[in-house]
Amino acid sequence: MSNIKPLGQRVLVKRIEADTITAGGIVLPDSAKEKPQEALVISVGTGGRDDSGKEIPFTVKVNDRVLISKYGGTEVKINGDEHLIISESDILGIME
Repeated sequence: MSNIKPLGQRVLVKRIEADTITAGGIVLPDSAKEKPQEALVISVGTGGRDDSGKEIPFTVKVNDRVLISKYGGTEVKINGDEHLIISESDILGIME
């Protein structure tokens, strides 16, 4: 696991690698792959407050599988693995 705790309304996620073989059996080279939009929530931030000072609860929790935007967030390396720190608002949905 990671030793990074995001601050505020940020979430640490790890992209879930997409299949390298298409449904038709074609093997995709690395240069043809798009960044995966599916990710696993590793850690959630410290939270935030609205204009009136009321705490804003997180919608996601650790181990949720989420759909994220392709190009959002800040890439960080943790123990050699690529992760993203994104705002919770950059999460498009929770996968069930």
